[in-house]
Amino acid sequence: MTPRDRIVTAVPLASPHLERLDEWDLVVVDFAHARRPELVDALQDAAGLLVNSHVDVDEATLALAPRLRAISTVSVGFDHIDLTVAGRRAITVTTTPVLSDAVADLTLALIVMVERRIREAIIDMGNGLWSTGLLGSDVRDKQLLLVGFGRIGREVAARALACKMRGCAFDTRGDLEPMAGVERVATLAEGLARADVVSLHVDLNPTTRHLLDDQAFAAMKPNAIVINTSRGGVVDQAALTRALVERCIGGAGLDVLEGEPPDPGDPLLALPNVVVLPHIGSATTETRRAMLDCAVDNLVACMRGDACRHALKLPTGL
Repeated sequence: MTPRDRIVTAVPLASPHLERLDEWDLVVVDFAHARRPELVDALQDAAGLLVNSHVDVDEATLALAPRLRAISTVSVGFDHIDLTVAGRRAITVTTTPVLSDAVADLTLALIVMVERRIREAIIDMGNGLWSTGLLGSDVRDKQLLLVGFGRIGREVAARALACKMRGCAFDTRGDLEPMAGVERVATLAEGLARADVVSLHVDLNPTTRHLLDDQAFAAMKPNAIVINTSRGGVVDQAALTRALVERCIGGAGLDVLEGEPPDPGDPLLALPNVVVLPHIGSATTETRRAMLDCAVDNLVACMRGDACRHALKLPTGL
């Protein structure tokens, strides 16, 4: 009997997914707590790997899996995977771009929460204060700058336009597809100077790390707000904290941070004009189910040698 290819999963699976993967030798590993001998034993024969954004698939991990052909991540981001090594070894890497609506909904919620000072109102209520004079700001007619205009950015734009905001977009890749009601800006600096709301929707990579830094915040309006539902490293968090404390900008709504979870003593968390959420952009029952379904489908396609439309284009031979 021919031995079955092995799939290692760091993600809990329900019965339908287990049934889909029944033709392979499936090994479940808790990467967060596994000792190196356990990882070596699980990965040395692995042909497929199923992970999420909390598992670092770095060069050291990949070295333990010499037979690996495919990595399927239950996420749209991929900065937790060493793509250089994956490309060099011709390992297919797939993502799950099925969370656009959930992230766009949360983005709009953060915009409204910060503009209307909802966190401050909740804090006051908890302290027994009935602060009817806590004035926020309308979102109507606000200039929204979308930094990154892919699937999620476009869904945010649709929601913002429905709220009568004005839209403009800057895409770091330069291939911005037109959308009615959204103006293209030539440079990030131009967009930052005009924006009342800056919303980030880019991948984290060497060109986008600390895309918003001291210089960027200095170019923004003093009442402008920053929304980040992409990756924490896109924003220089220390610079953001300075900008908020010194009132260079008006507020921030963050679903992602540079370090997750943050230090409880991080001064950013104590600022009243900041809303921080625990990276829940995709955290709806429907979206998480769709992401896992997609990730399993991706892995099955790769293991069978079929084309996968959610595979990343990786550099090879580096």
